[in-house]
Amino acid sequence: MTSKVARKIAQSVLSREQAEGAGARVRRSIGTRSLRNLDPFLMLDEFSVQAPAGFPDHPHRGFQTVTYMLEGEFWHEDFKGHKGRIGPGDLQWMSAGKGIMHSEIPATNNKAHGLQLWVNLSAKDKLSEPNYQEYPATNIKAVSPEEGIDIKVIAGESYGVQSPVMTMTPTMYIDISLKKGKKVEQIIPKSFRGFVYTLSGTAMFGGDKHKAEAHHTLVLSDNGGTYLPVESLSDDCRFVVIAGEPINEPIIQYGPFVMNTEQEIYQAFADYEQGKNGFEGAPGWHSSIRDLWS
Repeated sequence: MTSKVARKIAQSVLSREQAEGAGARVRRSIGTRSLRNLDPFLMLDEFSVQAPAGFPDHPHRGFQTVTYMLEGEFWHEDFKGHKGRIGPGDLQWMSAGKGIMHSEIPATNNKAHGLQLWVNLSAKDKLSEPNYQEYPATNIKAVSPEEGIDIKVIAGESYGVQSPVMTMTPTMYIDISLKKGKKVEQIIPKSFRGFVYTLSGTAMFGGDKHKAEAHHTLVLSDNGGTYLPVESLSDDCRFVVIAGEPINEPIIQYGPFVMNTEQEIYQAFADYEQGKNGFEGAPGWHSSIRDLWS
């Protein structure tokens, strides 16, 4: 009989606030010098945006963006006619595929606060058709194993509850809130690479009981562990556990384009500028929400 092996914390990175987009502020961890990427993850931002700041019209190719709202509301719109509004607890899982132009800005005067994760796509999926999955908070699966433990299953599985979200790159994304003294053991597939991002409170994470407060990215060890133990030290403990199957392919990133070779990056820029191969209609496109606060 094989005994359980707990994941440990291999690295801790504090997410420091920085400017991004048009007047927005983000706390970035993955995607910085301290943690360039964590295959299959390219970037993680905890964003805090208030009008008129935002992320106006911009392109993407070759990966997925996952936006999870914590408070406030965002408008989003793309050049293919897709437009919507997401609020607290809502999820948007977008695959940019071969090309998307979109815009994201606050929908009200209140602060829009959330997480945006960039998930890489394998070479075979990088030029696929763009698609969206949107789930309002009411459709996000949840489980409370006991009083003082509240879990939202954004992707993957937790305590027997499975998310309906389809992930082109196998990914789990679990939002956990704990009262002081509560413990959880989150199952993580042995082959997955992952991390914890702390939103509030204090807890001890991993088999080594690593103590961490808010705004830290805790990289999980690749020790063949199959679960992550956590014990809360405060009543306001909240964090996300994110892990995925490594793609193990070259990552060449230039701004909003992520491909496998430099030549593919040059081609992405050429396609974007010339409005072809997925970027038809991009040149001259102007979102209707871009100037909402001007």
